[in-house]
Amino acid sequence: MPSITESLFDLGAGGSLVAVTDYCIHPAEPLSRLPRIGGTKNPRVEDIIALQPDLVFANQEENTPAAVGALQAAGIRVRVHFPRTVEQAVADLAAIARLYSSQSAAEFVAQLATKVAAARAAAPEQPLRVFCPIWQDEAGEKPWWMTFNAGTFTHDILALCGFANAFAGRQRRYPLAADLGQGAAKPAGERDTRYPRVTREEVLAAGPQVILLPSEPYEYGAEHVDALARVFAGTPAAQSGRIRLIDGSLLTWPGTRLGRAIEHLAELRARLE
Repeated sequence: MPSITESLFDLGAGGSLVAVTDYCIHPAEPLSRLPRIGGTKNPRVEDIIALQPDLVFANQEENTPAAVGALQAAGIRVRVHFPRTVEQAVADLAAIARLYSSQSAAEFVAQLATKVAAARAAAPEQPLRVFCPIWQDEAGEKPWWMTFNAGTFTHDILALCGFANAFAGRQRRYPLAADLGQGAAKPAGERDTRYPRVTREEVLAAGPQVILLPSEPYEYGAEHVDALARVFAGTPAAQSGRIRLIDGSLLTWPGTRLGRAIEHLAELRARLE
């Protein structure tokens, strides 16, 4: 996971890494010397096994059960993270500091925990209602935008910094037709319901005051700002010109990047007000 790779370097444990994913980009210079073992969804398991690591860090949301199971079957220890709140992300970092028996890492995490607690205590009574799409499909018969509900890290980092997720209570329904209000829903079973696909009509009804367009996982750019201002013209966000691009890693990387995310989102909220 890119967020774990960056966190290991920030915690002073980057030297222990023997390989990283194709998507690990920070910090750039040290990573250029490390082998790449594929993407988060399709790692080359045999290459990882050949490296004989003492430990593999994984994330339940991004890495597949098949890859994790294959590594464990080969006798490799796998530590799986799945933070859905900011505090859980900090707890994961604290566990890494203990794993490496690093006092400096523990102090780093303690300072980060203090920053999180201060932000939580200072959260405004009237947060700005936000819609944040993370994927989209405008080519189909019924255009949709994927977002997230209250069960996600992204929801919680926004809440921490004074934003109210317009779709906090929206569950994903299966199949797609049901999610778009065009058919009956089937039982979700073990499938993830935290990432609903919403229609233009739902966004208009939610009336977001702000629309944030992240750079990942869908790469929103300047051309999308004008396009979505037209699509969502009836929302307070479009009417007030508060459709903004944002570095997606600030919303989706549950690691040491948290400190920068809190500072950036606090500044952004102040400008938007």
